[in-house]
Amino acid sequence: MSRAWGHLHPALFLAAVSARGATTGVGARRRLSARLAPQEPGMDYQDAVRTLNTLQTNAGYLEQAKRQRGDPQTQLEAMVLYLARSGLQVEDLDKLNIIHVTGTKGKGSTCAFTERILRSYGLKTGFFSSPHLVQVRERIRINGQPISPELFTKYFWRVYHRLEETKDGSCVSMPAYFRFLTLMAFHVFLQEKVDLAVVEVGIGGAYDCTNIIRKPVVCGVSSLGIDHTSLLGDTVEKIAWQKGGIFKRGIPAYTVLQPDGPLAVLRERAQQISCPLYLCPPLEALEEGGPPLTLGLEGEHQRSNAALALQLAHCWLQRQDHPGIGELKTSRLSLLRQLPLAPVFQPTSHMRHGLQDTEWLGRTQVLQRGPLTWYLDGAHTTSSVQACVRWFRQALQRRERLSSGPEVCVLLFNATGDRDRVALLKLLQPCQFDYAVFCPNLTEVSPTDNADQQNFTVTLDQMLLRCLEHQQHWNNLAEEQASPDLWRPPSSEPSGPTSLLLAPRPPHGHSTNSRIFSCISHALQWISQGRDPVFQPPSPPRGHLTQPVAGSGSSVLQEAAAIHVLVTGSLHLVGGVLKLLEPSLSQ
Repeated sequence: MSRAWGHLHPALFLAAVSARGATTGVGARRRLSARLAPQEPGMDYQDAVRTLNTLQTNAGYLEQAKRQRGDPQTQLEAMVLYLARSGLQVEDLDKLNIIHVTGTKGKGSTCAFTERILRSYGLKTGFFSSPHLVQVRERIRINGQPISPELFTKYFWRVYHRLEETKDGSCVSMPAYFRFLTLMAFHVFLQEKVDLAVVEVGIGGAYDCTNIIRKPVVCGVSSLGIDHTSLLGDTVEKIAWQKGGIFKRGIPAYTVLQPDGPLAVLRERAQQISCPLYLCPPLEALEEGGPPLTLGLEGEHQRSNAALALQLAHCWLQRQDHPGIGELKTSRLSLLRQLPLAPVFQPTSHMRHGLQDTEWLGRTQVLQRGPLTWYLDGAHTTSSVQACVRWFRQALQRRERLSSGPEVCVLLFNATGDRDRVALLKLLQPCQFDYAVFCPNLTEVSPTDNADQQNFTVTLDQMLLRCLEHQQHWNNLAEEQASPDLWRPPSSEPSGPTSLLLAPRPPHGHSTNSRIFSCISHALQWISQGRDPVFQPPSPPRGHLTQPVAGSGSSVLQEAAAIHVLVTGSLHLVGGVLKLLEPSLSQ
């Protein structure tokens, strides 16, 4: 046992040991059977998801991709073979009228805006995205709604059995988790006869399994940054090369304003492929001469995503000869950039309603619950966390104070993969949280019947030790006592976000400012102190310890007039929080 366990709160340590003792046998059996599909699978949704989980999860796929990245083109060829074995040819995908979108941050929001705009025109839309927050069927949507459990189950077994029936000794019988869902999405969209499909790239672009698409209608690249460096490269320019891999000859593509280096790489990739690439004008240019556009997603950074979505939707409508695409208008823009500017047009009423009605859970989302306000944003890169911090501080500044009592700010954080956790935590320091809480992306410590959020690729020990590292990094950053003036704007007004009336800080120094819990449920119990009118902590199974008691700070949370909780660092963490705070999402 690692010595690091000695630094954990004793109650947490006991809970973790109790959970491991109770789950080891089950977990071991599951890991041993990870390659064995049920001989006579049940036909309900949970059976389908459990069988899906016997394929590799995304984390496993990442490790596999790292080992095989010497010849990534082979992986694309394998995906084409899987598609054929499932009963489709790449030519069949041309019928889906696909909008293919990549990027480092904002690609999911861009897809959500685009899908909602086109749905406003009365079109039947398909939307494939990742990851899911609560249920895996969220990844495959028709007309904005996750496909039903019945539809998911039907298509899952249809594709699964076709792959089983066509396996031979020369190939792996089943694709990995994400690849399987990509295949399944294509089947769903074709059989359900959508008018178009918005397809979000998984990781990268050039060698992502969605890139078997030959003839999309239009492609988009959202903001670029550093992420998945072990797969895509350690500079923004290398990452831009990967993202530009979705460009296709003669197919228009659009991107938002990028730094000069990656923008030059995108331009070169487009020229090599003979892809016409355009730079999106800012949203202000489209608003000129008309009323401002209202976005359904909060945050200033969403304006860039909305600008890209408008161009993608406009181009799709234009190429499909659809009426009512918005009148072109002259613009005084004089951007001296490396790319031609996309057209400036007057957004139609359908476009305006689409932007305003867009919903995308877990991204700049706010839940108001009695004295608690939950701010949920799955930011997990340095640039997206910067945007998250700006949104959160602006939201605090705009809030309506309902009483003159003290208010408390709490951070709930986790990060996975190869992210620079110290950099992410440092960016969050200016928010001046009263407490920082760390937990794994586990809804509950004990195994549950919900297969959608099961992950067998890491142990509880590994997850908790990572949380311990997060806590140590946070405490070290707090103790460095960097001058707040370095973070504040030159002329900080008393009414700014840093003037939030906070509860008295704990008296025992920064080390008592942070907590680790063994699961999301325990973290939410401590943060909410029973004051969230919706959140009902699940009862622990027999043989398990109840919620570890972290008494210090409880009275501060119980007596605060308002508690502001920012949940960030991982979309999987946000998904687990949503599962507990919004039970309807699990139905």
